[in-house]
Amino acid sequence: MNRQTRLGILTSGGDCPGLNAVIRAVVSHATLTYDWQVFGIPYATQGLLERQMIPLHVHSFDLRGIDPLLSMGGTILGTINKGNTLACMDEIISSYQALGLDALIGIGGDGSIAILSQLALQGNWQFIAIPKTIDHDVALTERTIGFDTAVNTITDALNRLTFTAASHDRVMVVEVMGHEAGHLALHSGIAGGADVILIPEIPYSIETVCGHLAELHDRWQRKFAIVLVAEGIHPAHDANYLPHQKPSGSRGQYIADCIAKCSAYPVDTRVSVLGYIQRGGIPSALDRLTAAAFGKTAVDLIAEDQSNQMVAWQNGRVVAVPIAQVCDRSPLAVDPDGDLVQTARALGIYMGE
Repeated sequence: MNRQTRLGILTSGGDCPGLNAVIRAVVSHATLTYDWQVFGIPYATQGLLERQMIPLHVHSFDLRGIDPLLSMGGTILGTINKGNTLACMDEIISSYQALGLDALIGIGGDGSIAILSQLALQGNWQFIAIPKTIDHDVALTERTIGFDTAVNTITDALNRLTFTAASHDRVMVVEVMGHEAGHLALHSGIAGGADVILIPEIPYSIETVCGHLAELHDRWQRKFAIVLVAEGIHPAHDANYLPHQKPSGSRGQYIADCIAKCSAYPVDTRVSVLGYIQRGGIPSALDRLTAAAFGKTAVDLIAEDQSNQMVAWQNGRVVAVPIAQVCDRSPLAVDPDGDLVQTARALGIYMGE
């Protein structure tokens, strides 16, 4: 090209820690190594539609020489996870062309990546995706931006709740995110010393949960317990417990009510729904390292004229995988017979039927 390459970058879907670290890596490598111009697109496809972009430079956000992006949660570009983007496909493609961009890097989960890929194919854009999600459910990658920090956040919460549960002899039920995948609950539950971990991939029995808690009480004189619940769990059979209450609201509250009803001795239960706390906070060292590696590789793929690829972590290194292959796969679920589930069971954690 006779002029500098104009590279766009956006964040799409739910926020998570580490997004700003990716932006920092992309801007640094693209400007320092390739002397490109980098533009941030605010609020994902909405920003494209409205033809908005923000020039980004290596020291755009320095404060007296201090770069805050490494430790800043959320995303400085803003993000959206709603709206019918494909209904505005022609307008977005036209706006992209009007902005004069040569390539686009999109940071998102599997849904955002699929939508951006369709736009890129239709508009003949050069597009590279970077996977982020605290759910850790994007196919073909062993790491996603934000997951490690979210696990650390939940583990810290479990550490804190364990002390208050022990002090008051309570069963503390903690609900975490995970509609379809239980990676967050499984990882943080093992790390945080949970007694019960319920995830969407493995049906549970309230009767067995109560039996497990009774054994802790009777055999080991444990008068408290930590029950970790993913929001998308499904019962194997609990028709005898709260038959008129459908678990349509908080799964944590439903489980707590069931435990109080079926327990053989009086149980004082409390529920903590961590909610959006899991999305916030300072990114962990691992998320920052992953962000740097993903951002650098995405820029190199653009330089190599590759497109419709997603950067991924496989076998200890960063690789590129075709987005079509990612979209063809089901979201990454917990393997009910996998090593971590077996580890949890070996540690005496109830994991379902």
